[in-house]
Amino acid sequence: MNKSLIIADDNIALCNSLKEFFDSQESIDVVGIASNGTRALELIESTNPDFLLLDIVMPELDGFGVLAAMENKKTIVVMMSQLATDGFVQKSMQYGATYFLAKPFDFNRLLNLLSELSAPAQPAPKAAPVSKRNRSLDEKITNLFISVGIPAHIKGYQFLREAIKMTIDTPDIINSITKRLYPQIADRYQTSPSKVERAIRHAIEVAWNRGKIENINNIFGIKIYSPNEKPTNGEFIALIADKLLLESA
Repeated sequence: MNKSLIIADDNIALCNSLKEFFDSQESIDVVGIASNGTRALELIESTNPDFLLLDIVMPELDGFGVLAAMENKKTIVVMMSQLATDGFVQKSMQYGATYFLAKPFDFNRLLNLLSELSAPAQPAPKAAPVSKRNRSLDEKITNLFISVGIPAHIKGYQFLREAIKMTIDTPDIINSITKRLYPQIADRYQTSPSKVERAIRHAIEVAWNRGKIENINNIFGIKIYSPNEKPTNGEFIALIADKLLLESA
C-alpha cells in the first residue's frame, strides 16, 4: 500500500518538481500541495497523511507554527529548509519534526529517507515497542549530534547516524568496519564504501573544527579528548553506541 505525502512549501517550482518525481515512483502518492502554513494544516486535517514535507519560511503560518498546531502526531514530518543551522535543526526536532533536510537536496536521497522512516519495525528483545524505541533513538542521536556540532546538512550526518544505529543493533559490526559496516551503509544509500568513510570522517572533523570538544567530553562525563586528539571513525561510533546502549539498559 502506497504512503501518502503532503508538500508544504511556497516555492511552487520545487513543489511541482517534487510531485512530478513522486508521481514517477510507485511507493508514495502526493495527496496535497500547500503554499502556505494555513493551507498545510487544512490538508493535514483532511487527508491524515503518512508524510509531510514542510518548509520553515512560508506565508500566513511558518513551519514551526504548523508543527505546533498539528493535532495528528502520527504524520512523519521532514523539515526542509536552507536555514540549516544548529538552532533551526534543534528547534525543528523540539517542535516534533523527525528529520531535517537541508536545501537543496537530492530527490533520490529524500525517497530513500522516506523509505527508511516508514520501514516496518523489527522485533527487539526486552524493550518497549520497537517503533517507539527507534523514534527515541533517532531523537537521542540527533540531540548528541547537535551538541557536538555535527550539522544535519552534510552527508556524513546520516551515514554516521546509520553507523551508530547499526552498531547498537549488532555491536560486533564495529570490528569489521571496512568489510561490513561501510559497505552496508553504502548499499543502503547507493554510494561507495570509500565515500561513506570519507563523509563520516568529515563529519567528525567538522565537530572538532567547531571547537565543541568540551561538549563531547561532557557527554561522556569525563575528559576523553583534547583539541589535538581527534578519534578515528570507529572509535567515535563505538563510544556513542556504547553510551546509548548503557542508557537504554
